[in-house]
Amino acid sequence: MISLSRQDRAAGAVVGSAVGDALGAPFEFGPAGVYTARFPDGAGTMCGGGGWDPGEATDDTQMAVLVAESLLERDGFDPPDVFDRFRRWAAGEPKDIGLQTESVLTSGDPWDLAAAVHFQINGRAAGNGSLMRAATSAVYFAGPGQPDGAPASRPGQPHGEALPCRPGQPHEHARSVTMDAARRIAALTHGDRAAWEGTAVLHELIRVALNGSDPLAAVPDTLAAVHPDHRERWSAVLAPGWHPGRATEFNGAVWPCLGTALWALRTTRSYEDALAAAIDVGGDTDTVAAVTGALTGAVYGFGAIPSRWTGPLHVPLPGYGDRVLRTPDLVALAGRLDGR
Repeated sequence: MISLSRQDRAAGAVVGSAVGDALGAPFEFGPAGVYTARFPDGAGTMCGGGGWDPGEATDDTQMAVLVAESLLERDGFDPPDVFDRFRRWAAGEPKDIGLQTESVLTSGDPWDLAAAVHFQINGRAAGNGSLMRAATSAVYFAGPGQPDGAPASRPGQPHGEALPCRPGQPHEHARSVTMDAARRIAALTHGDRAAWEGTAVLHELIRVALNGSDPLAAVPDTLAAVHPDHRERWSAVLAPGWHPGRATEFNGAVWPCLGTALWALRTTRSYEDALAAAIDVGGDTDTVAAVTGALTGAVYGFGAIPSRWTGPLHVPLPGYGDRVLRTPDLVALAGRLDGR
């Protein structure tokens, strides 16, 4: 691993995810090879398109910011508060919102039942919508102040009350904390445990990278902490030999989305090349690139993200007036999440 400061890696994860989101947005639902067709030399720019201005982040980053601000203002995970922020955002008519997420947030059901009821009715809720917003919470729960264990939750639901923080804990406890937090945040909008487990894996791999270790080498230990009912499928998607051509679902699903991010990290040697590879897969390019950007940003650090991408980056927040966050705001946010 590259020798970098933790602050550089934390900013890399948060900004890296937002950059991937904005870079991939104009190519969403395009075919494979769409990125190299637009940028044959590989040096892509924030080109805009598909209803997005150059550098404009989508719902992926907007929701990540809402999670971050709730964690900081509430001094830990407060499920009703996060859900209320999501609902306010959804009512602000964002340019894009996942069908599943929209259904849950506009159902009128309470925060601790909405996702479960949606899953009960539809039987499918393993979209990548909880992965896309995970960069900020991954940094928070990997920080030097680890939260205490979660209080009891409803059966089958990983929810709990607001969590206080205390000094860092041993490695195994830190893994448990970050993965449990990921599951509970994911469950606010996704009732399928497959989405919880994928989000938990991403949280843990980002935590490993922030500590200066190799997230690819940490995959086996991380998989051992995945729920037994889901471990085999996640093991297949995260295996060294997996590639996007082996996906059995559209990459709007949680499995190929995270699998593609690990494949991009494994098969490239820079943040920039990893994002190009991820977007070139086509499909749900903004979210696949956001997840790839979070992981590779934690590995390569903020300094590896080209200024031609960070310069035009901006994150509007529908439902919250005229608020727009830019790269310096995201760097500061990352610092607060990591240092608090």
